[in-house]
Amino acid sequence: MRIRRTIQAIMSAGLLLMAGFHGVGYAQQSPESSQENSNRGVKNIVLVHGAWADGSSCSKVIPLLEAQGYHVDAAQLPLTSLKEDDDATQRAIARITMAYPGPVLLVGHSYGGVVIGDKPGNDPNVAGLVYVAAFAPESGESALSLLETLSAAPPIQQYLLLDTAKRFLTISPQGVADAFAQDLSKLEQVTLTATQGPTAVAALSAMPTVTPAWRTKPTWFIVSAQDKVITADLEERLAERMNATTITLPTCHVAMLQEPSRVAEFIVRAATSLRGQ
Repeated sequence: MRIRRTIQAIMSAGLLLMAGFHGVGYAQQSPESSQENSNRGVKNIVLVHGAWADGSSCSKVIPLLEAQGYHVDAAQLPLTSLKEDDDATQRAIARITMAYPGPVLLVGHSYGGVVIGDKPGNDPNVAGLVYVAAFAPESGESALSLLETLSAAPPIQQYLLLDTAKRFLTISPQGVADAFAQDLSKLEQVTLTATQGPTAVAALSAMPTVTPAWRTKPTWFIVSAQDKVITADLEERLAERMNATTITLPTCHVAMLQEPSRVAEFIVRAATSLRGQ
């Protein structure tokens, strides 16, 4: 209740609480037979970024996956509502399966975890879900309500700003440097600040519209030990609730930019453990 009251206060004053972000990159590679490597696990991967981000947040991971023969697409979310973010992700799933028929592994970072657990994750083409420092709400929960379960508000709270219409949130440059990407270089922090996508409060407050996909599909989870947005404690609890295969990396919230090789390696581990077409 404390966090919900904080949000209401912010919407009448000027600062808010939230978590989520990330990005996803955009990738393509030359066509190949849809039968190639069909028995060596899932070859199609759709990346879903979180709040305050765009596709560039997975720019370091995408080439690593492509180099190993994976087909990668990044769902570019409008960050205006869960429904519209779901729709954007489902279009990405449709694109990649049209080009390369076969099952898909969905990867969601931060708020992207809300999206992959909703309608996109329940798509029959989706074989498994990977959460990267992400939210994984149950029915009746949202990203914001999960934050309310923390004993103390996450550090990011003090750096979140509402627009004049009190509908969209952004993170201040100081917040990116101190609580969002504190372990990255100054150049990367500046880039993340400039490319962030304003995120609707409605999206962060949205609850799953269907039974969460993680209830029925294999799941993997990367916990970011130095996360000041969602916190490692909450991520660990969510991973345990899902019975996800889990690893912990010594990273800030944007693990895919700080440790791209280890994140890519974990995604490949998930993809190869699933059955191909």
